[in-house]
Amino acid sequence: MAIRFRTVIRGSLLAAFSLLLATGSVRAQKVDTVEKRFSKTESMIAMRDGVKLYTTVYAPKDTRGPLPFILLRTPYGIEAYGPRALQSYLKELADEAYLFVFQDIRGRFKSEGTFVMSRMPRDKQDPKAIDEGTDTHDTIDWLVKQVPNNNGRVGMLGISYPGWLTVMGMLEPHPALKAVSPQASPADMFLATTSITTAPSA
Repeated sequence: MAIRFRTVIRGSLLAAFSLLLATGSVRAQKVDTVEKRFSKTESMIAMRDGVKLYTTVYAPKDTRGPLPFILLRTPYGIEAYGPRALQSYLKELADEAYLFVFQDIRGRFKSEGTFVMSRMPRDKQDPKAIDEGTDTHDTIDWLVKQVPNNNGRVGMLGISYPGWLTVMGMLEPHPALKAVSPQASPADMFLATTSITTAPSA
């Protein structure tokens, strides 16, 4: 009985391992599909203060005519996220004709600068001040001027922190920003942006 039980367990583990290998194979095939359908370009886009942000653009290979952009900015790293998103979260949009743009925000992964959690909106009286809104504006300005075959229209989306970044992009929007979809954006980042002061004990 014990031997039979061990055999069943061993068989189940092998089956699970085979499933994991098969899943890995499927993931590789999905990435291959993205590479076959899209041309990927990488750029370091300079912001108004000279800091450069790592950005990738995926352009469909088999589509003619000027295309709109879909822009997603994130602190979570775009190197692997782009291909996965185009096969899952953005799959329905990927089946349409868009230029997809993914960007590591300031101070994260391959982008330069210093990361500040939930960076406050800039002081508009300071011409040198920056925030996530100015970085979005500068990115869009570069995209519409430098990326071939675009129609000058940009849509933004994101979930959670990227959703908040989308909201920040609306504060002082670039004229090319025509549509936004902030999803599950944190409304109050209290723990990240404020310090807690306690009254002295009596």
